[in-house]
Amino acid sequence: MRLMIIGSLNGQISTAGKIAVGKGAKVSHAEDVEQALGALRSGKGADLIMMDVKLNIADIIGRLKAERFIVPVVACGIGTSAASAVKAIKAGAREYIPLPPDAELIAAVLQAVTEENNTMIANDPSMKAVLHLADRIAPSDATVLITGESGTGKEVMSSYIHQKSKRVRGPFISLNCAAIPETLLESELFGHEKGAFTGAVARRIGKFEEANGGTLLLDEVSEMHPSLQAKLLRAIQERVIDRIGGAKSVKIDIRLIATSNRDLEACVKSGQFREDLYFRLNVVSLPLPALRERPSDILPLARFFVTKYSEQNDIPIKKISESAAKKLTNRHWQGNIRELENTIHRAVLMSQDEEIESAVIHSPDQKTSVVEKVAEAVTEKTASSDAPMSSFVERTVSDVERELIVNTLDHCLGNRTHAASILGISIRTLRNKLKEYGERESAHG
Repeated sequence: MRLMIIGSLNGQISTAGKIAVGKGAKVSHAEDVEQALGALRSGKGADLIMMDVKLNIADIIGRLKAERFIVPVVACGIGTSAASAVKAIKAGAREYIPLPPDAELIAAVLQAVTEENNTMIANDPSMKAVLHLADRIAPSDATVLITGESGTGKEVMSSYIHQKSKRVRGPFISLNCAAIPETLLESELFGHEKGAFTGAVARRIGKFEEANGGTLLLDEVSEMHPSLQAKLLRAIQERVIDRIGGAKSVKIDIRLIATSNRDLEACVKSGQFREDLYFRLNVVSLPLPALRERPSDILPLARFFVTKYSEQNDIPIKKISESAAKKLTNRHWQGNIRELENTIHRAVLMSQDEEIESAVIHSPDQKTSVVEKVAEAVTEKTASSDAPMSSFVERTVSDVERELIVNTLDHCLGNRTHAASILGISIRTLRNKLKEYGERESAHG
């Protein structure tokens, strides 16, 4: 993992950086936002930015977005000020870390933000066969095409192959082809020179060059426009790329992995995907089974996620009750492993019994609105002797909702991810609510 630190905070962030190095991260330092952006443009990539909360967090997040650098930002500040934490999260920071840094907290944030785990659980015969093939081809430089439904773990498998390869000390660079507009994808892949087009304020190194010496993952490659597929084919065949506006070709040395949740053979027949590119990508094919097709892995995966999120949240690790286990194994899991992980994460946070009970096993697609959570809170408070119903009289639902959200965020010391999980809402909903409250305060200020 590549960590970029911006600012100093009297040397406290540098201490956090040293802890990160001890956890295996590669750390670079920038004095300010301009220096950080310059480093990113020149190809010194980052998987995470850690910066002084006193700096303009909203500014760097806006500029990262404008230049299409997909890098999460974590704010750091001395002490555990809830006000500073909330301010940073309102500005768009992923998390807030109080300083002086705690080694376990730094490790947890690094793991959570990278969202990368190379542990492969394969008890089911269908998955054992796939993992056996992955182990065999990982040491080679063969191009790999990983297919499977959304949420089956294609990116995790890609990372696993990289970690088992001879390029493990090189970078692992991922680009989601479906998430980048067609007009910008070429620049993301191949880079551009200063002045190549409107908005090209400086030379920008593309993902092919950034991955030099390592592995490049083209996630959802089937979403790439046919006009760009020809340039991708040339890069794969000749191992050279041309920056937009560049005068000479650039040699590249990468191992390529591509993924798709679509039937690429059908895409070829319909003319949506080039046949020659398909054959270049499909040197080794790894089709990942859906979770419902590997039932023996459901409970081992669930226990793995219980341990993971219990440790992250400093919660005692609980067993999964028999009724909860039955509920898990009987579910269809349309969202596959991603859905299972989100379900277990929420269950760990919400469980009140000695074991994880069946009642807290609920699917992320079962939407729970903020108002419903407020209703639950009202019911709980009304049932207790020290919180009569009169405490809610003459108060609007929005006022109670605001109190619930702000108090939960304060309880979590500004950790948006944990607060949203406890509330049972999405991080986007939480962010929008905080923005709404901030606008109200400004209007009345």
